[in-house]
Amino acid sequence: MTDLRSFDLDQLGDRTGIRVEFYDPLGTRYGFPTFPFHCAPDGLATVRQLRAAGLRPAGQTPVAQILWRHRKNRRVAYLYRLDMAAPKRTATPAQREAIAKALRARRTCRVCAQVKPYYIPRCYGECLDCHEGNPS
Repeated sequence: MTDLRSFDLDQLGDRTGIRVEFYDPLGTRYGFPTFPFHCAPDGLATVRQLRAAGLRPAGQTPVAQILWRHRKNRRVAYLYRLDMAAPKRTATPAQREAIAKALRARRTCRVCAQVKPYYIPRCYGECLDCHEGNPS
């Protein structure tokens, strides 16, 4: 994992003289190993990619970053090592039960005490049927 250089991106600069703006595998320009969008080396992944693979960063610090432009803003995504990632934690049965209770409370109307198939709007504090009957 020590060599983060890309042969293709290195050759592009040598062949054409064009410098890829966000390619800095040694971290001399940006202070951190940096790669353009879609050019991250193998063995590194973003948090979203880790989550999709059922992993989490497990407290490790980012080892590189991806930079790209979105409209006029510069965007960044940090890269983590796959070999140091740990499996995602799962909720315990007690935690799942607490979450289910909280979500049920969000669907229960305070006025008529009915459990609705949708979340009660917080701005009304009551279900839509009760709110229509009592305009504020």
